[in-house]
Amino acid sequence: MKIAGFTFIRNAVINDYSIVEAINSILPICDEFIVAVGKSEDETRKLIEEIDSPKIKIIDTVWDDNLREGGRVFALETDKAFQAISSNIDWAFYIQGDECVHEKDLEVIYQEMKENLNDQRIEGLLFNYHHFYGSYDYIAESRRWYRREIRVIKRKLNVQSYRDAQGFRIDGRKIKVKLIDAYINHYGWVKPPIGLVRKKQNFDTFYDENATTEVIPETASFDYGNADRLIHFTGTHPAVMTNRIKAVNWKFSFDPTKARQKLSFRRRILEKIYLLTGFRLMEYKNYKIVK
Repeated sequence: MKIAGFTFIRNAVINDYSIVEAINSILPICDEFIVAVGKSEDETRKLIEEIDSPKIKIIDTVWDDNLREGGRVFALETDKAFQAISSNIDWAFYIQGDECVHEKDLEVIYQEMKENLNDQRIEGLLFNYHHFYGSYDYIAESRRWYRREIRVIKRKLNVQSYRDAQGFRIDGRKIKVKLIDAYINHYGWVKPPIGLVRKKQNFDTFYDENATTEVIPETASFDYGNADRLIHFTGTHPAVMTNRIKAVNWKFSFDPTKARQKLSFRRRILEKIYLLTGFRLMEYKNYKIVK
């Protein structure tokens, strides 16, 4: 069984993406790793080169900066990386530049790939998510955020990245998956307030052609109301994240109870049902669980 990792990245230094940690977190179970590096204004390519692994294959790309509808450029760059994977690969493991897998989950993931390789019903593997928010000590939950997503797919299938690279489709239809007992740790919203404001500004430029690019003052504050609730994280982080976590130089002082105060009556009821039953009513699912 052969496994390829794949991802895309651009301006990782400027935007403080943990792309090196992301790649290293799944590299041990990969036979090759494709990184689509977009033409950058910083030393992103050098950052990837310095990982210094014979498994890594860099493909240089140029992003279409005129493509501003729904973050579509992210999906196109993902497709470029996927298409560069060797034809003899069985499974393709996708990870984004602000995601990371805990080393304790690698064996589970590998075994799930092995056990489901020849099962024609299974086209991909579905992961649970930890969305860290503001701090490495808190996980955010919101009905507006996905709690599961596809990150492993069979290479031989005609797979395309969907919308803004949230997940995948096969010829436009949802992928048939197995939900596995493994997590993707999403760290994209763990930054000081000014970093989060700048992140949002940067993201908006890929969704809205009228998005502002004005200089943001260092004293800018961030509205943490994007989360429905914050949960204190009591687990451990991947080992590859150790140095990044130690380097934190800001204090997360947001009161977690304030996230709940902004919930509408409807969202409070839906959240209560979810907490009591574990079932999320009217949840958007970009996949079809078959096993």
